[in-house]
Amino acid sequence: MRGGRVFLARAVRMASATPDVATRVDVANIRLGKPTRYARKREGAWVGLEGLEERIAAEGSLVRETLRDMETDEEFQLTAKRLREEGAAKMTLEEKKRRRRALDALGVPEFGAYVAEHAAADASRRSASVLQLNIGLYCNQACGHCHVESSPKRVEAMSDEVADGCLELLANSPSVSTVDITGGAPELNPAFRRVVAGVRDVERRQEWRKIDIIDRCNLTVLGEPGQEDLAEFLASHRVRVIASLPCYSAKNVNLQRGKGVFDRSIAALRKLNDFGYGIAGSGLALDLVYNPLGAFLPPSQEALEAKYRDELGAEFGIAFTNLFTMTNMPIKRFADFLWRRGELEDYMSLLVRNFNVATVDSLMCRDTVSIGWDGKVYDCDFNQQLGLGLNKPATSNNGLTVFDLRATDDLLDVPLAFDNHCFGCTAGMGSS
Repeated sequence: MRGGRVFLARAVRMASATPDVATRVDVANIRLGKPTRYARKREGAWVGLEGLEERIAAEGSLVRETLRDMETDEEFQLTAKRLREEGAAKMTLEEKKRRRRALDALGVPEFGAYVAEHAAADASRRSASVLQLNIGLYCNQACGHCHVESSPKRVEAMSDEVADGCLELLANSPSVSTVDITGGAPELNPAFRRVVAGVRDVERRQEWRKIDIIDRCNLTVLGEPGQEDLAEFLASHRVRVIASLPCYSAKNVNLQRGKGVFDRSIAALRKLNDFGYGIAGSGLALDLVYNPLGAFLPPSQEALEAKYRDELGAEFGIAFTNLFTMTNMPIKRFADFLWRRGELEDYMSLLVRNFNVATVDSLMCRDTVSIGWDGKVYDCDFNQQLGLGLNKPATSNNGLTVFDLRATDDLLDVPLAFDNHCFGCTAGMGSS
């Protein structure tokens, strides 16, 4: 996860004062009560393994189903209407004000002040070990909790020039040992394979370096037309796959991610297993990510991982390397979800009550540099989506870009850009 960095195998202790980390591990049986308005209605039951690959091939791209779903979903339509009328900047500012009002009602100060008061640990920037690249916002899905608000209607994409600038930055930054590629569905961006191959080229030219590549994968992308060779490409370039699977039941996955997503996710996991992903001794890591369906914290990571292994192994013969739990960040679509249900203040209270001092030392922003599709530089992908860029003297007020940096250590004297959504990275086991 980003807050506790367990995705990169760093342990985070569960503090004794995290009272609400008590969600049961049978997450397939968790149901949300309907809000008084705008309840989402999605169908989709598990049919079975028989003919699964053939069914998916016959259905073609998931994009058509996603677009139909968006057209009939009141929440998406309301958000789209507001975006047209108000613009993204105004909506982001209003979202920030709502979080601040919620904390004011609780008597809680700004995040930076809260950390300074409650955590003895240092919270300053270190040399970057992770270079995270958000290479575009296009996606074949439009998930209800997506913090980047991706969908098939998004057109933002990283250019070759920016991609090459990121690779040059990597070559000049010896402290970076991981390149974390995200989106959208990053694999659907033309820059994806260019970046992956470019990272391996840097590794070859600098023989002393070993660089891990992470692909933040939604799984369904492996079933998209034109991606038939994706699993082979990932395996041949030794890319670590971190895949989203918010539940082991068809009903909950399809509710959060859209009709047909569970079937396609299972097919993708089985295909990745066929190429060695998640199989002991293969050297190809396949990690899964769980995030809650609603306004509650995830259950024990260890217990939930055991449950996932039992369910996915017994039902579908699927193997994986690790399961990580992720706290939902109160931004973008999930913030809208909370606000419309009248749950934003309660959720902010939940995050503050479960502040875990053990997460502060390993906050992702401390040793990550995040680059947006347009080349702008941020502390993390969450800040990126909120437009919280970084500045230095003698640079544009529009924020630093990858072309302003020679190496990631150029940022060591730049303060971290904290805001109130950051409580999501310090609650329980954090949010990464």
